[in-house]
Amino acid sequence: MNRQRSTPRIETHPKSARATWYTRPILAGPISAIAIGLLFPLFSASASKSVLESFRSDIEPILDNYCYDCHGFGTKKGGVTLDEFTAETIADHELWLRVLKNARAHIMPPIEEEFIPTDKERARLLAWIKTGPFGIDLENPDPGKVTVQRLNRVEYQNTIRELIGIDFDAEDAFPPDDSGEGFDNIGEVLTLSPMMLEKYLDAASRIVSEAVPTQASILPEHQFSDEELVDLFSPATIKDDESDDQLQMSFYSPSTRSANYEIKVSGKYQVVLNLKPVSFSSFRGFDYNRCRLVFKIDGETKIDQEYEYVSGRAIEHAFDYDWEPGKHTFSFEVEPITSSLEKIKRLKMRIERLAIRGPHAPEHWIRPANYERFFPGGVPEDESARSEYTRKLLDDFATRAFRRPVDKKTVDQLARLAEGIAAQEGYTYETGISQAMVAILASPRFLFREEKSLARSSKREHPLLDEYSLASRLSYFLWSSMPDEELFQLARKRRLRENLDAQLKRMMADKRSDNLINNFAGQWLHARDIQSVNISSLDVWLRDHPDPETMAAKKEYSIVREIPENKRTPEQKATYTRTRKIMVALYDKDRPELKSPLQRAMRQETELYFEHVIRKDRSLAELLDSDYTFLNDRLAKHYDIDGVSGSNMRKVFLEPGSPRGGVLTQGTILAYTSNPTRTSPVKRGVFILENILGTPSAPPPPNVPALEDAVSPGATQALSLRETLAIHREDKLCNSCHKRMDPLGLALENFNAMGMWRDSELNQPIETGGEFITGETFSSIQEMKRILANERILDFYYCFSEKLLTYALGRGIEYYDTATIDDLVETLQQNNGRPSVLLSAIVNSAPFQKRRHPDFKPN
Repeated sequence: MNRQRSTPRIETHPKSARATWYTRPILAGPISAIAIGLLFPLFSASASKSVLESFRSDIEPILDNYCYDCHGFGTKKGGVTLDEFTAETIADHELWLRVLKNARAHIMPPIEEEFIPTDKERARLLAWIKTGPFGIDLENPDPGKVTVQRLNRVEYQNTIRELIGIDFDAEDAFPPDDSGEGFDNIGEVLTLSPMMLEKYLDAASRIVSEAVPTQASILPEHQFSDEELVDLFSPATIKDDESDDQLQMSFYSPSTRSANYEIKVSGKYQVVLNLKPVSFSSFRGFDYNRCRLVFKIDGETKIDQEYEYVSGRAIEHAFDYDWEPGKHTFSFEVEPITSSLEKIKRLKMRIERLAIRGPHAPEHWIRPANYERFFPGGVPEDESARSEYTRKLLDDFATRAFRRPVDKKTVDQLARLAEGIAAQEGYTYETGISQAMVAILASPRFLFREEKSLARSSKREHPLLDEYSLASRLSYFLWSSMPDEELFQLARKRRLRENLDAQLKRMMADKRSDNLINNFAGQWLHARDIQSVNISSLDVWLRDHPDPETMAAKKEYSIVREIPENKRTPEQKATYTRTRKIMVALYDKDRPELKSPLQRAMRQETELYFEHVIRKDRSLAELLDSDYTFLNDRLAKHYDIDGVSGSNMRKVFLEPGSPRGGVLTQGTILAYTSNPTRTSPVKRGVFILENILGTPSAPPPPNVPALEDAVSPGATQALSLRETLAIHREDKLCNSCHKRMDPLGLALENFNAMGMWRDSELNQPIETGGEFITGETFSSIQEMKRILANERILDFYYCFSEKLLTYALGRGIEYYDTATIDDLVETLQQNNGRPSVLLSAIVNSAPFQKRRHPDFKPN
């Protein structure tokens, strides 16, 4: 109930106009610099007026009329008070950012209040926050402080591929990257520990040793690829009743393989063979089966021995020959030795590697692979020319690795290192160059994205990034990799900035932009995480197909199995035997499982769906609601959608009224936001608040009981999640946040923890109706999605813009970014939510193009 005031500070409006505010569009759109000038002339016209003075005269009347009942006159609801500011506390950025977001989204004042601000009053407040407490200079906005960014694992791996030409497994070499703001490319969390420095040095050595030749010529070696070996083993020579892989021979049945290879030059050769026992099951104990393998070259037995499975280690054999030109035969025979033993692990012997080295005579030696890539034109014999060649070669490599021209001092140091190593006994010129390259790859200038700026055009303005820094920002944003030669050329000519939109279009058409699709969507929508989600299909199945007797037996079994066998009473032993039989029958029953192939299809659905919207330049609203998705036969069956066959993912149009369509009803998000044994309306509601609406709830207060503790254990089984949550919301500490998140999560309750549709849970019908905190009501997930894609679309534009700008900059969004976000959202609104205009607006924005100058002190 509103307090009575003796003299209202602003003119009141008809109650009927206020009661229907939420049926109108949420403002006309984001507030541009021009609009701020029109909506807030008093503050902008009086530069000498302090923030506190402008607050008292221009803003406090609005707050007094609409907000002080809860946040003034000694009332501090939610710990927020708005009528006790001083000159020192008026610029509380964190507080005013909360006010701005809640007022902009029409969360505050609450819908149930009798009096609600007009759109003009709301816009006036938002404009003042930006120019007052935030102190944003609309003509020269603060681009923010970006912590120098270390390459994360994906960026490191992609950069090595572009620079060196090999596929290095960064996930295997380095620990997982820390994440901040929901992404793993945030500069502040990508620190460099002594352990990581050692790993980078080791990785640099491994990469260079694999890719860069250390000799000008080497012994010829032909290593057969798997495809070549399969081609050599003609079908007539394969006898195997089990294996589909022609390079695998079963331990359990006779197998033979043979192949011919022609030698064209006489000389000494070496045949290298790697054999590897492999297992195709990790369950049911050890497999003691053994086999006998015979390997012959030209009919001569070279291997005749027994093998057993020992942790899958490869066994290498080498055989030397003097060969004349002509065909030579290789044959393999496998015979089982222990056919009477149980076949537990599907053991097989795999031909892992077959290579022929030679001829050994020096006149037949050849240039190593990639020699021309790293030593173009060959190494000069003349000492002076070689010295110049060394400097040029290392200058070019370091320039690409450091992503900007290298100073002469650095080049000289690298050249001295290379020449010093090459001069040592037993080392070659190529070895010296390779070690200098190791130093480059271990340098902070490679591991971190160094940025520089141009000279400022005035003392007031923030400087532009130089074009090499801009090239790196662009390439790591769109490709998660280093700039290519075209970007480098434009940067050298200082023409990248004027061609930025053309380069954006070119780069998005390049296959490397898949990194933006997969890395951004993979983290924003958690598509990356689906393959590590662990859902108990049995528990989920029992909730959707409850049987009191079975559920009681499951509970009994879980209790009695925790008791050591030698301490069980006769009654407990009987209970264990009875309930275990029931559980074994349950586990053997055919039911849907969330396993790797299905999880992979779910991830692909989300990535392909996001890619379709981005590459086809569809409205971002289609991320929330549409009449299509991407499926293969496995995922379509899981979703109970007919007419899809084959394992390839493809676009599928949905039946009218289908609950699918949009990212919220895809298996990735539905499973990720569930508990291992059941759905979680709370997690699903929180996901929507944080990742769709951009209005996350406050963290739960300490010592709040878990959802299951809100009622007695017996009642938990009888109550639906909706009923349990209703009891949980009776706690005043929980109510304010849960009334925002619960209705959104409950709207998804028709989807179980594995993303499958259901009409009931625990034999109770599922109710999905609810209400947004802003007043819009819905009765189904279809209606909720339509509201998100229409009435609440501006909230989504704000949220998506903040997420994408965070990813692009590698830092969190701060209060001084508010005007930039407004510009991005206005651009989206004017262009029907097309992603292309948002990408262009981001790369042309001040935070992306500029650096905060060192003398600037934020408000």
